[in-house]
Amino acid sequence: MQATAYTYDPESRSGQVLLDDGTPVPFDAPAFDAGGLRLLRPGQRVRIETEGEGESRRAVLVTLHTF
Repeated sequence: MQATAYTYDPESRSGQVLLDDGTPVPFDAPAFDAGGLRLLRPGQRVRIETEGEGESRRAVLVTLHTF
């Protein structure tokens, strides 16, 4: 699934992405680390994998979107 980086805190390596419908999905350090990224800028397109439904949905993998 694709999303857009919305927030990112480099100290905690956590933040939120926005799905294409505007839904925010949080991610934590393990999800960020799983993607092998070093930095994430707001507005950057990413690929994510999620777990959960509704309010409990979280990204478990955040990596760069490649074409």
